[in-house]
Amino acid sequence: MTERDTSPKVPSAKEAAWNFRVACVAVTCAFVVHSMLLVAIPVYALELGASAFMLGVIFSAPYLLPLLIAIPLGQIVVRYGGRRLMWTGGTMMIAGLLVIVSFPGYGGLLAGQLLIGLAQLQMVLSGQAVVAGLGRGKSLERYFGWYTTWISAGQVVGPLVAGALIDWQGSTLPAFWVMVSITLVGLMSAAGLTGIARQGTKVDRGNTGYRAQVRLLKRNTGVQVSVAVTLTAMFVMGIHGSYLPVYLEDIGIAASVIGVLVSLRSLASMLIRPFMPRLVSVLGNRKMAMMVSLMALAFGLALLGVSESAIVIGLFSVLIGVGSGISQPLSIVVLAESVSDEQRPGALGMRLMANRVVNFLGPLLFGAVLHVAGFTTTFLAAGVLVAVAALSVSRFPEEQQAHS
Repeated sequence: MTERDTSPKVPSAKEAAWNFRVACVAVTCAFVVHSMLLVAIPVYALELGASAFMLGVIFSAPYLLPLLIAIPLGQIVVRYGGRRLMWTGGTMMIAGLLVIVSFPGYGGLLAGQLLIGLAQLQMVLSGQAVVAGLGRGKSLERYFGWYTTWISAGQVVGPLVAGALIDWQGSTLPAFWVMVSITLVGLMSAAGLTGIARQGTKVDRGNTGYRAQVRLLKRNTGVQVSVAVTLTAMFVMGIHGSYLPVYLEDIGIAASVIGVLVSLRSLASMLIRPFMPRLVSVLGNRKMAMMVSLMALAFGLALLGVSESAIVIGLFSVLIGVGSGISQPLSIVVLAESVSDEQRPGALGMRLMANRVVNFLGPLLFGAVLHVAGFTTTFLAAGVLVAVAALSVSRFPEEQQAHS
């Protein structure tokens, strides 16, 4: 562990390029597994006879622990470096998968989901912290544009692989074992991180603790914008990822087709993200780009339940993918440039904690309304809620504040 250095830490071009590639492979493996679970978990839960409310509990379980400890994990990234936390996360993800396989039933499923959710948080926070330290300005937009493109590619592949395996084997068990193998690949890749990704610094709780994050959220416009946008986008993606497979299963769509339709969102996100800097320029500024992307999310979600046609549902999934493909990396860039190097991991942890709050509560609330109102009405109501949130972003200034 090194002594704290308050000067900006900027890696050399060679080190930045290497760490970027390594982090992309490691975190992409985690997202392949996560997106495979989006197909495997609903199918497995329905095999167990889960009700609509029980599905909400199962879908929310991975986000319970992260919403409680995301900020402390940000402190751990500062202290020990991104590589160590990636290793811990990958190991915990394997443990969660093995629990699901070894203990069939609701108990094993919920316990595994809890471990996997905490593991996913560690992998994501480590990856974001590593990439956020690679550059500034347009360079940082490019890095996050391509980083999130890698992640989206993993989210495209995961549901396809899971759906095909489940249809081929007639069981979810082989898919879980493939997830274990993919996680091992991510662990081996994370071992290659070098330089500042391996280093830690002395933790100053005044910059990384809960109180520091509350101060940032109160005073820093860039942090406020980032959190508002990511909360809205994560709500949509959580509902889409959790309940679209349930809706498709309910209307009699095969598991392999469900995998394709779930992947369409990630494919659209992947294709749009390399063009993020150009879209920001065309739309005039980051604020306008984020507002347009959130409205795309609102329309895509609101209309998702109006048709039982796989083609129409696929088109709405693409619209959601375009919206998330622009909003999510931009929200990270805005936050990364709004805080100092030392504040950044803690602020990223706060952002992820906010995400997990929505990930935890969103499926529960959606499941409760779904139980009463049905898919069409519930999707529509959720889309209207997202549209209102998108309009609220317009009150923020166009330029975020400098470091606070």
